[in-house]
Amino acid sequence: MTPLIDFQNITVLKGENQKVLDAISLKIYEGENVVILGPNGAGKSSLIKLITREYYPFAQDNDYAFKIWGQDNWDVFDLRFLLGVVSNDLQYICTREITGMEMVLSGFFSSIGLFKEKITPSMKSKAKEVIDFLEIGHLNARPMNQMSSGEARRFLIGRALVHDPKALILDEPTNSLDIHALFKFSHVLSKIAQSGINIILVTHNLSDIIPEINRVILMKDGKFFSDGPKEKILTGMNISNLFETSVQILNKDNYFYSLRA
Repeated sequence: MTPLIDFQNITVLKGENQKVLDAISLKIYEGENVVILGPNGAGKSSLIKLITREYYPFAQDNDYAFKIWGQDNWDVFDLRFLLGVVSNDLQYICTREITGMEMVLSGFFSSIGLFKEKITPSMKSKAKEVIDFLEIGHLNARPMNQMSSGEARRFLIGRALVHDPKALILDEPTNSLDIHALFKFSHVLSKIAQSGINIILVTHNLSDIIPEINRVILMKDGKFFSDGPKEKILTGMNISNLFETSVQILNKDNYFYSLRA
């Protein structure tokens, strides 16, 4: 099976000599729901920018690979139709006087809102289908800048889903969400995973890891240092080493939480 993502020995520099990603190797296959877990500054956002071709490797050797769905070269516009990306940076940009429906429809054009684009009946139908799936139909006409963070986040996910991406990449998706919004977001994310779309979740919060996530990769200082099934990776020892603080891990109904040791 061709990997969805196939990176081998990838190094990314910021400036002249600061390594934000240090000789990382990563393969993710279709059907895998994966979390990249690490503290702030671990290189997680740089990894997303590498996947979306905003960053490129510094150098390559004989074992070098930089492929998505088996291809080395991608038109970025085409790639964005295969990978739906939702980040805090995107939410900041999209906090405008644009209705929720307009935001979702803009996903067909990789724009922020609508300008002179031609909206077809099939686009409207697909947008409504996605919005109903995300349980936000009652907010269709509300401007994005008048929504809560959790409501706006779901419309951004809708914007990513309208073109049926192969994978949805989420960067710190629960930042700024209150408890109610966090529970609602977790419910929606589980629905997406169960629909067959790959989830690649990038976070520093254990509580973001939904039951459908089956693989955990621990990241720190621009490197991966542990990778495997979540039951084996999410241990007190591993998480204590990752965040440099002593914790115990509680598994309740396949959700994981950290407690002070």
